[in-house]
Amino acid sequence: MNDNKNTSGPQLPFPDTAADISPGEYINDIPDYSDDITIETIIQKILTDDKQYDLSKIISAYKFAEQAHKGQKRSSGQDYIIHPLAVAFILLQLGMDTDTICASLLHDVVEDTPATLTDLKKRFGQDVAMLVDGVTKLSKIPTVSKAEQQAGNVRKILLAMSQDIRVMIIKLADRLHNMRTLKYRPVEKQRNTALETMNIYAPIAHRLGIRAIKEELEDLSFHYLDPYAYSEIESILETKKEEREQFIVTIKNRITQRFKNEEFSEPPTIEGRVKSIYSIYKKIFLSHKSIDEIYDKYAVRIIVTTVSECYNALGLIHDMFRPLPNRFKDYISTPKSNMYQSLHTTVLGSEGIPFEVQIRTWDMHETAEYGIAAHWKYKEGIVGKDKMEQRLAWVRQMIEAQQTSDDVEEIVRIIKTDLAPEDIVVMTPKGSSISLPMESTVLDFAYKIHTDVGHKTVGAKVDGKMVSLDYKLQTGQICEIITSKDPDKGPNRAWLGIVQTNEARSKIRSWFKKERREENIIEGKAQLEHEFKHYRINLPESAYETFLEDEFKRHNCSNLEDFYASIGYGGVLLSKIIPHLKDKYESLHKGQDTSSTPLIKPKAGSVRGSIILDKIDDIMVKFAQCCNPLPGDEIVGFITRGHGISVHTVNCSNYRSALLRNDPDEIGRWCEIQWSDNSDTQLQTSFEVTATDRVGLVFDISSVLNDARVPIVHSTSRVLKNGNAFFECTILVSGTEQVKNLFDRLRKIKGVISVDRSSSERK
Repeated sequence: MNDNKNTSGPQLPFPDTAADISPGEYINDIPDYSDDITIETIIQKILTDDKQYDLSKIISAYKFAEQAHKGQKRSSGQDYIIHPLAVAFILLQLGMDTDTICASLLHDVVEDTPATLTDLKKRFGQDVAMLVDGVTKLSKIPTVSKAEQQAGNVRKILLAMSQDIRVMIIKLADRLHNMRTLKYRPVEKQRNTALETMNIYAPIAHRLGIRAIKEELEDLSFHYLDPYAYSEIESILETKKEEREQFIVTIKNRITQRFKNEEFSEPPTIEGRVKSIYSIYKKIFLSHKSIDEIYDKYAVRIIVTTVSECYNALGLIHDMFRPLPNRFKDYISTPKSNMYQSLHTTVLGSEGIPFEVQIRTWDMHETAEYGIAAHWKYKEGIVGKDKMEQRLAWVRQMIEAQQTSDDVEEIVRIIKTDLAPEDIVVMTPKGSSISLPMESTVLDFAYKIHTDVGHKTVGAKVDGKMVSLDYKLQTGQICEIITSKDPDKGPNRAWLGIVQTNEARSKIRSWFKKERREENIIEGKAQLEHEFKHYRINLPESAYETFLEDEFKRHNCSNLEDFYASIGYGGVLLSKIIPHLKDKYESLHKGQDTSSTPLIKPKAGSVRGSIILDKIDDIMVKFAQCCNPLPGDEIVGFITRGHGISVHTVNCSNYRSALLRNDPDEIGRWCEIQWSDNSDTQLQTSFEVTATDRVGLVFDISSVLNDARVPIVHSTSRVLKNGNAFFECTILVSGTEQVKNLFDRLRKIKGVISVDRSSSERK
C-alpha cells in the first residue's frame, strides 16, 4: 500500500531542513524487520501460539496474495509479498484473529491487482472481504488534494474504526511496516508520510491503547522529521548504555530481594525499560530541560496478580525509595480514556537518580501493551459488547462533531487534541473523576459533565477559589461548576474561542444551530458583509445568492439563509472561504477598477438631486466615509481633483484639521452646501451599543432594526475587557431624525448602557 499522503505539521517544531537530508545520512540504520518474514515464519508463529487459528485458511490467503502480486516489487526491490507477510506477522504478535490475519495478507490485492472483492468473498467469506474493503478505502488518500477531500478521508478513517475496529488495527500494522521501510522512498515522501503518521496514526494507536505500535510509530516519524535531534538523543543514550543497564539491573535486584519476604499470590514480575526517544524529546522540548533532568526516562514495571497487591507493592516501593512530591498517579481507580490502568510513582534511588515505577496486574498489562487488540489476544472476537461500545464511543463523538466542518486543518487539530497522548484527571466536588485533554478549561469540564451543565455555566470554583471560564485545569484539582437557574440561559459565542475540546465546541455550535437560527442568520450575514467590505467585494445584496450559490451548496446548505446561519454558529469559517470568494469576484470583474467603489450605491440621480450646490452645477457628488454625513447634519463640500465634491459634516476631523492648517489653496476648495428639503436618499451611518453581556442581546438589537425596517450593511460584536458587550453596526437611514428615533428604541433594550453614533461620526 503506497503511503504518499500529506497533512499539516505536528505540534512540535520539526525543522523544514529535514527534507533536504540525504536518505542515507541518518536513515539507513533503521531495520525493516521484513527480510526474514516468510510464510514459514508465519506458520511457526501460529503453531507455537496458544491461540487457535484456522491455518489452512491463512495459507490459502497467502497463496492467493502471492499469485496476485506476482512480478510486483516494492521500492526496496524486494518481492511485494514481503509487505503483506510482515503486516500479518505484526498482527499475529498482537494476537489478532484468523480473519484479520487473512485480510492483512490480502489487504492490497483489490487495490493493486485484478482481483475483486467478489473473488475474496467467495474464497474467504464476508468478514475477510469487508476488512479488505475497509483498508482499501483508507489507502486512497492523495498526497495533494483539496481540503474537503482530505477532511473526508480523515472522517473515513474514523468511520471505519467505529464500524469494525479491526480495519484500523490492520491499517496501523500496515503503516508500521511502511514506516520501517520508509528509507527506500523519496525524501519528500518520507517527510510527508512521517508527518501524517505523527499527526493521525500514532495518536489513534495511543487511543486504542496499543503502546508498542504507538511508540514505534512516534520514534520512526521523529527519525525522519528531525534526524539531528533523534541522532543526538540516541547518541546520549548509547553513550551511557552500560551505565543505564547496570542501574536498571541494580534496582530490579533490590526490589526482588525485598519482595521475597512479602506475601504475594505469585512472585511479581519485574521489568526495566528506558523511555522511547520521542518521549524523551517531548519532555526536553516541552519542559525546557536537559536529558539529565528528565525524571522518568528510566522506568521499572512491576506486574502482580490482584489489585490489592498493586497497592501493597506501592507501599513497599515508597518504603524502599524516597517518593518525589506530586509524582504519583493512580490510573487504577481513575483509568485513562483508552482504559489504561496502572499505578505510577517517581522515586529517588540511593544513587540520587530518579526513576518511575509502574505497578499493574496481568490483565492491566495486557490492556496496556495490546490495548483494544487484547480482546483478540486470548479469545476469538470480542467478549463484552457493551464494554467495546463504551471504548469506541469517542470515535463516534468525533465523527459527529466533525460534521459541522469541512476544514481539514480544523479536523487535524481535532485529531491532535482529542487523541492527545496526555490527559488530565479533574475531580468533581462529589469525588467523581473526569478525564480531559491537557489545556482543557473549566468550560470543557462543564460540558464533559453534561451538555446542559455546560450551557448554563456562569462561573466556576477550582479548589474552592473562583476562577474565570478560560482557566486551564490541572490533574488533581477539584472543580465546581456554578450554573444559572434561568431556563433561557445558553452559551456565549465567545466560548467558542475558550473551549479546547472538540466535544464542547460541537455542543456550543449545536445549541446556536438549533436555538438561535434567526440570530445566526443575522449574525452570519453581518459577518459576511463585514468581510466583503474589508476585501472590497462590492456587490448589491440582490446579487449575493447567485454569487454565493456554489459556496453554500458546497457546505451542504440548501439556501442562502442556511449559509448565513452556518456562518453565524461557526459551522462555516469565513477565514477559509473569503480568499476563494475574493478570487472569484476579481475574475468576474476583471479589468474593472473597484478600489473606490462604495459597497452600497445610491440610486442614480438621487444624490445629485438631494444637495443644493452653490455656484457649481453638473458635478459628481460622494459622501465622505470619514464622517458619513446624514440629512439633518450640518455639511460642507470639498472639491476634489477628478472625483467631484466630497461631502463632510462641519464637525468632521478632516475639515477641522484643514481649518487649522489654514492652507489658502486647500481652504479655497471647501464650499458651502446644504440638503434639499425633499431628500429621499438613504445613506450609511454607523452606531455603537454598549450593554451588559447576555445571551440574546444581538438578537434583540437586530429585532429592533428589523422592526424599524432599517437595512443592515454589516455588524460586529465582542466582549470588552470589563465584561460588557460591545455591538457596532452600519445601517442605511434617511436622516438624523430616523437615527434619533431608532436610538430611543435601542436604549429601551434590557441591559443597554449607551447608544451612540460611532466615534468618527459623533457630533
